[in-house]
This record gives sequence, structure tokens and C-alpha cells, in this order.
Amino acid sequence: MAASVRPDRPNVVIFVGDDHGYGDLSCMGSPTVRTPRLDELAASGALLTNWYSNSPVCSPSRAALLSGRYPGNAGVRSILQGYRTTPGLTQDVPTLATALSELGYHTELVGKWHLGLTPESRPEAHGFASTFGHLAGAVDYYSHIHYSPNNRRVTMNGQTHLGTPLHDLWENGSEIYHDGEYLTDLVAGRAASAVRRAAAEAEPFFLYVPFNAPHYPLHAPAKYKERFDHLPWDQMIMAAMISALDDAVGSVLDELTRQGLRENTIVAYMSDNGPSREIRNWLDGTQTPYRGSSSGGLKGHKFSLFEGGIRVPGTVSWPAVIGAGQVIDEPMAAMDVFPTVLTAAGGKPERYELDGRDVLPVLADGAASPHDRLFWEQGAQTAVRQGCWKLVLNGQLEEGLPPAEPVFLADLAEDPGETMNRAAGHPEVVSELTAAATTWRDGIEQRWAEEWLPRIPDIDTYVFPPGVST
Repeated sequence: MAASVRPDRPNVVIFVGDDHGYGDLSCMGSPTVRTPRLDELAASGALLTNWYSNSPVCSPSRAALLSGRYPGNAGVRSILQGYRTTPGLTQDVPTLATALSELGYHTELVGKWHLGLTPESRPEAHGFASTFGHLAGAVDYYSHIHYSPNNRRVTMNGQTHLGTPLHDLWENGSEIYHDGEYLTDLVAGRAASAVRRAAAEAEPFFLYVPFNAPHYPLHAPAKYKERFDHLPWDQMIMAAMISALDDAVGSVLDELTRQGLRENTIVAYMSDNGPSREIRNWLDGTQTPYRGSSSGGLKGHKFSLFEGGIRVPGTVSWPAVIGAGQVIDEPMAAMDVFPTVLTAAGGKPERYELDGRDVLPVLADGAASPHDRLFWEQGAQTAVRQGCWKLVLNGQLEEGLPPAEPVFLADLAEDPGETMNRAAGHPEVVSELTAAATTWRDGIEQRWAEEWLPRIPDIDTYVFPPGVST
């Protein structure tokens, strides 16, 4: 459809997977995982082969998606703890939900928040009219208990406390209990119900569905494990959890179709970061890195600024506007969702502080990426992509290890797996990109010190160190 006759006020559904890699969907080439509904979503619009998260870890990546900013400009740079006193995204950082609600959209969250637990940090304070899900980074899929704080000694307001397990399931700000119900199924049912309710109203809707799956603990119902019982346990449980997620996406797509809403609904899917290698995935005390999730041949994983940590599966469909069957290689990022959706909804991105760009011309009209450069930072690592060139400074493959190489330059057009360091042969590119990355990082650090850090009491309690992906 030509840009001049695009329909007004589309509905919007954004799905986010948790901790799975570039190669973990069948439409992305997985030989083990089957994701027919996500494959269908990609076929109905565009498969994005150079789609990036703005962080290799979860809280910052979600902050970027919802705010349209680099994580450092949204005030969330590291993983947030799950204590009920943990601060997070501040109210003076507008979210996509805030912006769309001002345009008359009904806004709803079903799933994982992970952007703070204090009242002013919760989704109800960030533009979501209806909410269901958990607030911390991960919960048990059946009891919905957050175990990460258990037996940790933490200091809050000058006093030492012993962390305990925390129940973490909420609806519209009130704690609720669904003991024994598989979380991915709960999310699927609530999201489909949200579509049915919204269809009965006159206003358009924004439905944000960030799954906990396939983040640890690695739980799946028997019917999903049986689909993949020919695989080794680590691959089987990952495939089973993603299969459950895929069915959940399918239930929402089916409801959109039943309600006659599919044609004018923007539906997008991405993972929040690359695959987890954390040993806690094993559930049996194994101390070797977990490799059940696939980066699809890319280098690195969750926490790393090599491609495997930040390049993630991406699909987008809007049948009324975006042509079906596309494969788009242009570099784009999660922070682009805010300005793209807002523009499609008739809003004005220029009203907001945004680092993202409207990429609908890329998706609908075949335009080039609007980004001259994309930047990332995590702990001591900094990275920049410009065209085919990707520079990583102090890049790490495993947490706690020294940098793999202090300066790594890759030509992603020829070497998407970053197997060869081209720095020695292209000193002028290294010099240009190092200067750009350093200038950008210095700006992030200055803003962090002056604006964001003073707002975070007891930061060592509430925020994981930036070099840790736990």
C-alpha cells in the first residue's frame, strides 16, 4: 500500500521472547525448534535479519523498546533486582504506552515487566491501563515465585537483610494467585482475552506481550517436551518452551483474525537479547555453560556485544501496509518501535526525546535504514555499527573473563559471525569508529553520573553490576 493511503490508527501487538538466540526459530533456520506460528507471522510481513536489541541483557533492552531511547538515555543500563523496593524506569521517561494512551489507545501489558517494582516504576505508572504478569526478571513457571533473592545478604537503607523468595504475579497492581498454572499458557489466555475485549470497544489498542519464556527456570508441560523428546535434554527443553511460546503467539493471531482485526494490526516479535549460557539453566548443579539455545552461528551470547548477544530474531506484519514475504537486511533496532508505531498511529515523535527512528519506510517502501550508526554499551564493552563495519571495544564472550580482544573490527557483510578481526588492515575505519563510540559512551556516562545515578538509592542492592548477566 502506498504511504499516502495508509490506514489510520492501527492496533498494535508487540511480542517479546526472553533469552533466546538468533537461531532459535524455524524461520531463522533452526534445525531443532519448530515455530509454525512465528513462521506464519514472518511470512505475512517481513523477516528482519539485521534486527537488534539495544542491550545484551533484559532490563535495558526492554527500557529501550518502550522508551525509544538507548538504555543509558532511559536511565536503565543493567539488570534490575526483583525486590519489591527496587526502583526502575522513572516517570519522566515517557513510554510508548504513555504516548499511545494520549492518542486514545487502550493500552495493556500481559507478561514480564522487569523495569522496577516500586509503585512509581510499575507499568501502571507508565501508561498501561490494564496489566497482568510479573514484575521481576524471572519466576517459577508454576508457582510464580521469584527465587533469585533467596538467602542473599543485602543492604537497604543502611540495614542488612536476608533475601527471601517472593511471590510475583499481579493484576492491575494487586497481587493474585494462579498456583500450578503454566505461566506461558496464562499469558496466552490473558492476551487473547485482551484482544476480545478491545474488539468490543471503539478505540484502537496497544497490547504488549513480553513473555518470561524461555528464560530460566526451564519448565515446560509434558505435551511440549514430547514434541522434542528425540533431542538431548538441553535442546529439548528449550525447543519445548519456545514451542509453547509459539502456540501462545498463535492464539493471539487467531483471535485477531476472529475479531476481524488482523488486516489493520501491526504485529511484531523479537527476543530481548541473545541466548543465555548461565549454568542455572541446567537445574541439576551442572557447572558448564548451557548451550541449548542457539545464536545461529553468530559470535557471543547474552551479555556480549558481539552479534550473538544483540542481533535477535525480528518479524513484523501489518497486512494493510507491509508487503508479505519480505526478508529485510537493513539494520534496525528495538528503540525504533516507539517512533515507528507512534507515527503510524498519527502521533508526533518530535514531541519526545528519542534515539530511535521511524522505520516504516524501510518495512513498507523498501527504503534504506535511517541509521548511520548504531551503538551499544554493557559494562566495559562498547560497540558501534556503521554500514557493514562493526567495531567492538573490550568485547567479552563469557562473563568474568578478560576481553577477547580489546579492539575487534568485523565486516558483517562478508563475516556476520565475526570470525576475523579486520582491525589491522583498516586502521582508518578503526580510528573513525573508535572516536564515534568513545564520544557516544562519554555522553552516556556523563548523563548517568549527573541525572540517573543520584536517583538510585542502594544501587549495589537493586542493580546487578554491569558486567554480570545473571
